[in-house]
Amino acid sequence: MKILGIFLTFVFTVSCGPSVSQKKTRDKTREIIVRKTECYLVRGACKTSCNDWEYIYNYCNNEPCCVVREYKSPTSK
Repeated sequence: MKILGIFLTFVFTVSCGPSVSQKKTRDKTREIIVRKTECYLVRGACKTSCNDWEYIYNYCNNEPCCVVREYKSPTSK
């Protein structure tokens, strides 16, 4: 009887863990947070569209991460 109780306790604790859909949602949310953090680390901003003087670094969720292009002054010879 003790063994049956231990077995049932094990089965119930394993079956009550997070479902696969919750894990996928949590992983997707974590991925979006990581992308936004990377965007801010390169001094970018998540916007709906980038201006001409910006380039797309990566995508934060559905929006592009816009980073200002580095200005290079014209060289004179």
